Amino acid sequence: EANGEVVTVQFLLSATNAMSALHTARLMPCSCLTSSCCLSVLAQKCDVSKHKALVVSLCPQSLPFFAVKFGLDITEATHKLCGFLKSLGVQYVFDTTLAAGFSILESQREFVQRYRRRHHDSHALPMFTSSCPGWIRYSERVLGSLVTPHICTARSPQQIMGCLVKDYFAKQQKLSPEKVYHVVVAPCFDKKLEAVREEFYNSLLESRDVDCVLTSGEIYYMMERAKVSVEELDSVLLDHVLGEAGDGLVRHEGRGSEGFLEHVFKHAAKELFGLDVHEITYKTLRNRDFQEVTLERDGETLLQFAAVYGFRNIQTLVHRMRKGRVPYQLVEVLSCPGGCLSGRGQAENEVGGRVDKNLVQQMEEAYSSLPVRLPELNPALHTLYQDWLEGQDSPQASSMLHTQYRHQSQTAHTPPPHIQW
Repeated sequence: EANGEVVTVQFLLSATNAMSALHTARLMPCSCLTSSCCLSVLAQKCDVSKHKALVVSLCPQSLPFFAVKFGLDITEATHKLCGFLKSLGVQYVFDTTLAAGFSILESQREFVQRYRRRHHDSHALPMFTSSCPGWIRYSERVLGSLVTPHICTARSPQQIMGCLVKDYFAKQQKLSPEKVYHVVVAPCFDKKLEAVREEFYNSLLESRDVDCVLTSGEIYYMMERAKVSVEELDSVLLDHVLGEAGDGLVRHEGRGSEGFLEHVFKHAAKELFGLDVHEITYKTLRNRDFQEVTLERDGETLLQFAAVYGFRNIQTLVHRMRKGRVPYQLVEVLSCPGGCLSGRGQAENEVGGRVDKNLVQQMEEAYSSLPVRLPELNPALHTLYQDWLEGQDSPQASSMLHTQYRHQSQTAHTPPPHIQW
């Protein structure tokens, strides 16, 4: 019991056996960071004597999965999921759209800065997006200096959410970061690897920005094993980091991810050339997962961006990079074909481990039903820039919203045993 409230890890303990069974039934493509290992560690690590608040953050790309599985619209499915988590002892449930807004705004600003110094900085362009941990890991361990100086320094939505929870939210609750246990629900196994990066660990406080990542599929399997009836679950509204009631789910632009390409493209068109772009037309090149967008004026090409999803297309991009034949100023790179909705933590079918195309199509339809909200128009972001970060250009903003990527040896250390979830 902490401050009069019982902080329970019932959901972690009850899920351990279920996830162990899942692991023996199918192969998890995430090295040794298996679900059974994850939940065993959680049951030991999230203890009431140390952690005073248990927080879960939901990635917006996970929510369509539950909408399809529950047979509900995405808003009601999210409320049911929130009710499930809170029934098991989770005290606060957020979604990471706010953090994604920070990441988009910082990426926009960085692109404009890079574009303006392109003539005297050979590494300024092209800029590669940094939200996909699979792409980042491949870049650092395999591609090295060919690519890493070009990667946008904005943290991913997951890791910005980690800062929001462990820094801003913890302070609002009058707790130190290590007193808050933070779990993220994501569509992708690689998000587990991102959470254990060294730069996201405070050795002094022995606290990580994100303590654990569970995939959408792992959460749903827990519900199945516990024979949870969706109809009997309470519908509970999500919490808000600012302590206010949520004003409804929204999404950013893009077809199943956070839409970095579209947001940066429109911002750059306005900021650099004074052009308002309302609709973006994609030109498909090799396939649906290799597309480009062009801004033209009077027959002159002003901007040329590309969306490159899946490692086959990434290999093509890298080959062109080595040849010096990349015409793009920005490339949105995602390791999963189809983008984040197709993450292997939720899009695989139960037999054979292949992507369930029908499930992905239904998730895309559910995701596109959410209204789009530009991060520039989100008052909560403006409030947090001032109250939390002390302005957009402050050292605090740089520390909390950015990181650096560099070449790493492929034989670099593996995560220590106590975080192998």
